[in-house]
Amino acid sequence: MDVLLVSLGSTAGLRRADDALAGALERAGASVAVARASPPGERRTFALTDLVWARAARRAARAALAEGEPRAILYSSMGAALLWPRPGAIRYDALMADNRPGRHGVWQRPVERRRLAAAPALIPWAADLRHPEAIVVPPPVDPSGRPGGPDDRDIAAITYGANPEKKGLDLVLAAWSAARRPDEELVVAGIEPRPSVEGVRWVGSLPPDDYRALLRRARVYLTSPRREDFGIAQLEALADGCMLVTAPAPGSYAALPLARALDPRLVSRDLAAAVRAALDDPAAGYADRAAHLLEPYATPIVDRLVADRLLPTLLGG
Repeated sequence: MDVLLVSLGSTAGLRRADDALAGALERAGASVAVARASPPGERRTFALTDLVWARAARRAARAALAEGEPRAILYSSMGAALLWPRPGAIRYDALMADNRPGRHGVWQRPVERRRLAAAPALIPWAADLRHPEAIVVPPPVDPSGRPGGPDDRDIAAITYGANPEKKGLDLVLAAWSAARRPDEELVVAGIEPRPSVEGVRWVGSLPPDDYRALLRRARVYLTSPRREDFGIAQLEALADGCMLVTAPAPGSYAALPLARALDPRLVSRDLAAAVRAALDDPAAGYADRAAHLLEPYATPIVDRLVADRLLPTLLGG
């Protein structure tokens, strides 16, 4: 094989991004084998969770290496690389130096520094000023279908509630309670339904196509992350014609500068006021301007980047 892609896949978003990268490498002419970590189950702390996932990724990588010798190994996510059986390139959406502070990253951060130093190539999802030599390869983000017009958008607001503490679901619900009008509804996807809340509809975890269909019906995507590693859900919402209402947050958060450029009123810690601005006074041409800003994430553009820069770097050509 040309490339062994070691996929941590600890979230649905990471799994889709890994599948998309494998497809781009194959379209560039590479033979690709994907070694997927088997989910190890829930653990109580970040340190232990990262350990069991890293062990699962190491087992998957060792099994794949026993089947054949790749020309290059690409670990997709830092968690997949922490206990690697041999060095390889690392693709990451975030570093543990940033999202595992204090005791949460007591063992991961020093290991991460060694892996970054030993990796033959770094491939972040977004620009990382600490590693200017890295090759930035974002996950592709395309519209999921033909966007509906204003009359088709019968959902006032939607949010993706997986990892609720990190995504600030409590802040979203509080802002929605303060901002909503009696005929408006917030749809919460990606998390098991909770007790009934007025003006909130819980739809649970959905297949990707069903979730994206809801985005095409929503006017606003509402979120208040406490930290955002990349924010692919926000980019998908913009691609499907939603207005993005968000609190500012640390992290690479690729959609944040786009949201500010599209309508700075909608980037605010006063989420309730931002919601009302979006619903009552939407900025002209928002969806068309968002589509223009998302052009660098289109699959053909990412494919060209993979073919012209990533694959030659991985294979030494």
